[in-house]
Amino acid sequence: MRRSKGNTRNGNTMNQPHPFGHHFLIGLEPSTRLTEHDRRILEALSPAGVILFKGSFDQEAPYEQWLEMYRQLMDDVRSAIGRERIIVSIDHEGGRVYRPPPPMTSFAYAREWPARAEAVGRAMGIELRSLGVNVDFAPVVDVDSNPDNPVIGPRSFGKTPEEVIRAALPFIRALEAEGIAACPKHFPGHGDTSVDSHRELPVVDRPFEDLERIELAPFRATVEAGVRLVMTAHVLFPAVDSEEPATLSRPITTGLLRERLGFEGVIVTDDIGMHAVSNVFQRGGAAADCIRAGVDLIDICAFGLNTELALVLADEITNAQRSGALGDELLAESRARIENLLAELPQHPIERLEPNVFERHAWLAPLHDPSGQGTGTWQP
Repeated sequence: MRRSKGNTRNGNTMNQPHPFGHHFLIGLEPSTRLTEHDRRILEALSPAGVILFKGSFDQEAPYEQWLEMYRQLMDDVRSAIGRERIIVSIDHEGGRVYRPPPPMTSFAYAREWPARAEAVGRAMGIELRSLGVNVDFAPVVDVDSNPDNPVIGPRSFGKTPEEVIRAALPFIRALEAEGIAACPKHFPGHGDTSVDSHRELPVVDRPFEDLERIELAPFRATVEAGVRLVMTAHVLFPAVDSEEPATLSRPITTGLLRERLGFEGVIVTDDIGMHAVSNVFQRGGAAADCIRAGVDLIDICAFGLNTELALVLADEITNAQRSGALGDELLAESRARIENLLAELPQHPIERLEPNVFERHAWLAPLHDPSGQGTGTWQP
C-alpha cells in the first residue's frame, strides 16, 4: 500500500501511520474521485475509516456508471489508508438524510414508517451492503418531545420513548442482519432542543429524572439490544454537566453511557465541524479532552472544517499521552474497542443490484418527497 514520504509530525515520519490516527473518521471531500487533499490525510493518519456524502457519488450518472466510479474511489481510499479493514460509514436515515443517487431507494423520514421499520431496515441494509458500507449512523433515537426543535422532528420515530423504542429495535435488528452496524444517535438525546447544533450549542435544561425517563430510555434499550456504536450529541445538559457538551463530557459519555447504561462498544462523536463545538476543537486541547471523556472515534467532515485539522488533533492526543494528561490504560482500552470493531465489521464487496430489488423496496414504505422537506436540518 502506498504511503507519502519525507514529512514529519511530532517525530513521526509520514510514511508510517500516526500512532493515534485510529481515533478518527474522515469525511471525504465532495468528489467522485479521491482528492489529493484526502489522499494526503488518509496516508498520514491511517484513520479507522471514512464517511461518505452525496459528493462521493455522481448524482447524475446512470447506475452502472456511478457505481464503477464509486468502486474506484473506495479502492483508492483503502490504498491510501494502507489496509483493507476499514469503517465505511454513512448517514442514511431517510428523508433528506440520504446520500446515494437512484436507483437506491429514497425512503421518507422515519416518522412516516414506524410500523414498517423492520422492512425498511432490511432494505436499507441490502442496499448499503451493495455499496460496501458497514456502518450506518442510524437510527435517530432522540425523542421528538419539543415542537420547536429545528433539527430532529420527523427524523425521530415518535414523540414518546415508547414509540421510538418500538420502531428502533426492529430497525436495528434488520440492519444488523444484513451486515451493517447500526449507530443510534444523538446521545444522550437531541429531541428537546430548540436550536440546531449545526449552527449553535443547544441546551437541554431539565431535571435528571426527566432525562432518564425520556431521553435515556431509547439508548438504554438499544444498548441492551447489543449495538456496537453510539453517537454523541453536541448538546449541553446542565443537570449532568454544566460546563461541557456531551461530546466532551466525562460525566455524560463515561458516567451515563458506559457506567450507568453499561455500554462497552465504540463511542463516536457527531461531526466536530458543527458550529456547536467547532470553535472548541480549533482552539486546541479538545481532542484529548474528547478521548478523556470516553469517546473513541472523532468524526471530522469536510463541510464545517478543513479535515487537515485531524492531523493537528492527532498530534494533540500524542502530546497529551506524552505529558501524562491521557493515561496509557485509557488509550489502550479505547484502541482495543476500535480494533475489535474493525475486526468484527464485514468488508462488503461493491456489487450491482438487480432492478427487481429496488422495485420491491419501493413498495415497502413511503418514499421521500423533496417538495416538502419537513425539517430545517442542514445536510450536505
